[in-house]
Amino acid sequence: MKLGWIGLGRHASAMLLPKLAGLGAEIAAICDPQPDALERGRLLAPGAAVHTRARDLLDHSGLDAVGMAVGPAVHAELAPQALARGLPVFIEKPPGATAAQAEAIQAAAERARKPAVVGFMKRHSTANRVAFNLIRAAEFGPIAGFLGHYMTAPTYFQGNPDYAGFYLHHCVHYLDLVPWLMGPLAGMRVRRHEASPGKLLLHLDLDCRSGALATLAMGTLQSRGAPVEWWQVMGDHRRVEVRNVTEVRYVRNPAFKVDDAAATMTEAADTLIWEPNPTVAADEDHKGYRALLAGFLKRVRGEAADVPEIADGVLAMRRLDAMRKSIDSGERVALDA
Repeated sequence: MKLGWIGLGRHASAMLLPKLAGLGAEIAAICDPQPDALERGRLLAPGAAVHTRARDLLDHSGLDAVGMAVGPAVHAELAPQALARGLPVFIEKPPGATAAQAEAIQAAAERARKPAVVGFMKRHSTANRVAFNLIRAAEFGPIAGFLGHYMTAPTYFQGNPDYAGFYLHHCVHYLDLVPWLMGPLAGMRVRRHEASPGKLLLHLDLDCRSGALATLAMGTLQSRGAPVEWWQVMGDHRRVEVRNVTEVRYVRNPAFKVDDAAATMTEAADTLIWEPNPTVAADEDHKGYRALLAGFLKRVRGEAADVPEIADGVLAMRRLDAMRKSIDSGERVALDA
């Protein structure tokens, strides 16, 4: 399989292209207007044709698909062009700057009858996937609630007073992840606190169509050097927690042990804990990019794969637009009609 890749920044060079190479895909052509980025691309794909203009890469003969990590506005411009050429596309999130831009990509994918996969890798983090399977199992029962926080530092956002970058590159992840875990949403109300310019805290009060409740905190108030991600899904006498995308705890309904001299631990009731083995890190997929890209390659081959496609991207961007509206108005807004 021969792929073209547009955008060779630090993220693509560290997280995406190495995973594709490990999955056996050939990067046949690369594109970036910056010489230093192209040099990184040459090291990762030494035999690839080199382009500085996206349209030249899209016209490169023999490609089976195109991937891109170039920012939301350029995703919205280039993804429909790739699809119009009959090329499946992988689009790093977000798929556009607005829901309308994501909808235009969806329309292009439907016209071309080609897949457009979106980089919501948190669905594919090993810990998140383990937790998802636990809460979907019959023994877990009905889901009652979600509680989580997903934080970052103000480093990237202090120069952006409207926090557009924070909303698009950070918040959009959990506007995909929470409904993936909890099912369709019915409404949202957002409370906002700005401690100082660049230091923002958002509390999202989310209603699920199932009747379950969700509370999510996101903000720019924490250090990038410390764990900033945690979530919990609660059922009846059960809950599943994921800490820092590396540890899963499944809490059930154990008996009290303090007055039982023969107390032990039971497989059926006591808390289960899973965490990866960092001594074989190459075999783990903490962030989920490898599994996501493997699914993309399956879709390029015409096979079924459980990956987020542009319809999921449209929903996430509609939720993001609704979040912005609620921040501005302070009112509850409807979701996932």
